[in-house]
Amino acid sequence: MKSVVLCASPRRDGNSRMLAEAFAEGARAAGGSAELVDLNEVTSGLLRDCRSCRGPDGRCSIEDGYEELMLETLLPADAWIYATPLYYYGIAASLKNFFDRLVCYASASYPRFEEVAEKTRGKRSALLISAEESNQAACLAVVNQTQELSRYLQHQFVGVVTGIGNTRGEVRFDPAEPLVAAANLGRTVFSAHHSDYNMDSERSNAVWPEARSGDEGSGIYEDV
Repeated sequence: MKSVVLCASPRRDGNSRMLAEAFAEGARAAGGSAELVDLNEVTSGLLRDCRSCRGPDGRCSIEDGYEELMLETLLPADAWIYATPLYYYGIAASLKNFFDRLVCYASASYPRFEEVAEKTRGKRSALLISAEESNQAACLAVVNQTQELSRYLQHQFVGVVTGIGNTRGEVRFDPAEPLVAAANLGRTVFSAHHSDYNMDSERSNAVWPEARSGDEGSGIYEDV
């Protein structure tokens, strides 16, 4: 199983990069593969008006590495992982641009849009954030945005790790040990429990298999 970690920080030795590397180490330790992608090196052009700048063949006319990243790296992967510093209570610009430019490849004007849509579904996703503030609410908008994007893409969003630090590499001093947490997330990204119920979901009253003995499940919510 392969994870692709999209690193959004312009710092190659920054805190979110350290979280990304820890995740990758954990994924490899579990027998999977992990590739780190520096978005600032791969993509350079910002989203423009597709109605006017799309080429005659329907392809995006922005000449950078986005198309290769999408077709050759992300579509074959099993998990998309986002690593970003918290910038003004939002994601870094390179990651926002990555999300914005998805429209160029998922719309019917792109000649391979059906392939992109089909191969994008069913992956797992997770978020790694480095932030200067320990206030947990500071990162909520980023978490919510990533969760909603994952729902739209039909990905299973399985985890968030936040490391506190500002100076390069400072996150390793965070007593909450976010580098350990990121490595653990890498090890469990494909085995972690994921649930996202609605009113009509059929489900057991117990979450974990060990507790389900004799539980047939009712398909409706029951208090415990």
